[in-house]
Amino acid sequence: MQRAGPIGGSILHISLTERLDGYVRQKVEEGLYNNASEVIREALRLQIASEQSKLEALRSDVDAAWQQADRGEFVDYSLRGVLAELPQDT
Repeated sequence: MQRAGPIGGSILHISLTERLDGYVRQKVEEGLYNNASEVIREALRLQIASEQSKLEALRSDVDAAWQQADRGEFVDYSLRGVLAELPQDT
């Protein structure tokens, strides 16, 4: 990546599918954004927020599971034990 100047930011050239290119152009033409860079930045911000939200939810679920295990609320599981209980093909 190349630096764009003293203000910050950088120049990054990307390739979009026709569908995505059309979407970006449509948003600019509708006046929702001033240029394509704004559309891409907003899309990336939303993607980052979505990923962070999913990660927080996963961490919360794992924490709840650990708390249940600490309280003894779990089932002892063995794959070999489950496989041993399956009927044998003859």
